[in-house]
Amino acid sequence: MLETMTELLKTHDICVLATEADGKPHCSLMAYVCDENCRHVYMVTDRDSLKFRNLEKSPRVSLLVDTRETHGGARRSETKALTVDGTYKPIADETTLSDIREKLLKAHPQLVVFLASLSARIISVEIESFLLLDGLTDASYEKL
Repeated sequence: MLETMTELLKTHDICVLATEADGKPHCSLMAYVCDENCRHVYMVTDRDSLKFRNLEKSPRVSLLVDTRETHGGARRSETKALTVDGTYKPIADETTLSDIREKLLKAHPQLVVFLASLSARIISVEIESFLLLDGLTDASYEKL
């Protein structure tokens, strides 16, 4: 089942990022890339955004990746929803950050101006578990 979960993560590029601080949740639609073995997810945001301030206060996050675009109408019951739980881990190494920026830019060329901004910050989420809901009732959980 882990292979199905990682395949879903690899073949999509938009997620909902859920952060929290001071007891208040916040969700953001985000472009992302993951590493080869699906142990980390990378996104970019502005250092002054609410999501980034939340991450600095409370690094635990949840991501949602789903197939609703391909399973609309009568096929809605076939939708898969992958919840990814993890922890935000800041990256200090400039070479690593540059590699991630390149990967994000290759997957999401529309981010070129945003990634070039001095206020852009890379969000690195270390994945801890996956929960896949396949259709309406079949759920599978994998802890990494």
